Amino acid sequence: MRTTLKTLAAAVLALVATACGGASAADGASGTTTLRLGYFPNVTHASAVYGVASGVYERELGDVALKTQTFNAGPAAVEALFAGAIDATYIGPGPAVNAFLRSRGDVVLVAGATSGGAALVVRPGVTDLEGLRIADPQTGGTQDIALRTYLKGKGLEVDRQGAGDVTILAQENSQTLDLFKQGTIDGAWVPEPWASRLVLDGGGTVLLDERTLWPGGEFVTTNLLVRKDFLEQHPDAVKALIKAQVAANEAVAGDLSKAKAVINDALEDLTGKALAPPVLDRAFRQLELTVDPLAASLKTTAEHAFASGLVEAGDLAGIYDLGPLREVTGKDYDDAGLGRG
Repeated sequence: MRTTLKTLAAAVLALVATACGGASAADGASGTTTLRLGYFPNVTHASAVYGVASGVYERELGDVALKTQTFNAGPAAVEALFAGAIDATYIGPGPAVNAFLRSRGDVVLVAGATSGGAALVVRPGVTDLEGLRIADPQTGGTQDIALRTYLKGKGLEVDRQGAGDVTILAQENSQTLDLFKQGTIDGAWVPEPWASRLVLDGGGTVLLDERTLWPGGEFVTTNLLVRKDFLEQHPDAVKALIKAQVAANEAVAGDLSKAKAVINDALEDLTGKALAPPVLDRAFRQLELTVDPLAASLKTTAEHAFASGLVEAGDLAGIYDLGPLREVTGKDYDDAGLGRG
């Protein structure tokens, strides 16, 4: 039954891909390469949100036709990659590691995208998490692994009876905000802009900015993941995509006020609701747009995920192919020993 459902899901996604331009990356009529890109409508995917909405990606991709699809969570983006419905996606480190191991190397990371932008926000006055109810976006996800690792370091058990009990609730970020306002939960470990919304809309306080846990305050929040066969068949398209991301990041840094307006308009189009300007301002102060993969932090995150028991341990050798990134930027980014070949 499970295999049949997976097969059906793949078939449905393949049909979606065909409806959106076909499973092939090349248009049979014109020979034009089509790049089907996934991303999330949130601030930690700001490079893509801005780049697509402003036209920077389309301009920099040149003869490569761009088609986009948005997702709300990593697993959905991964399944679309596996089904051939998209060629590349921006995604968190946890789902990227899972995708690489599940596919046995059929996907690779070619660049970073965002550093920082996650925090543990709690009710005012909370200093001890023992006995509390803490939310995060998804079991086994990036923030979930970070929260479990942090609790373990504090000697606290998760979801067990007795002293040191902490209950973790995996739920949609919008639900987390509502429950936090109602007082049903005590806090949450979430990415931006939800951490800022919990603070500004929910009256919460930051117990822990995740940047304080990492050397130099840098850790990967979002990566660029590509199907290996697409990279091998269309290396110039992947390099053009990385070039587009670099251009988008430079444009955001060059005129942040204008970029925020573009991003907020795009978020409203994609989700039906814009962010309050103070929320957007605060969220941007918590993160950095980059192409640096910050590979050492992904390696550590993967080790934490394996230690949690929620992700089956595996060999990550070859998860990075930073050749295109190095060619585009002229910089020798570190792959933490996890590069191809």
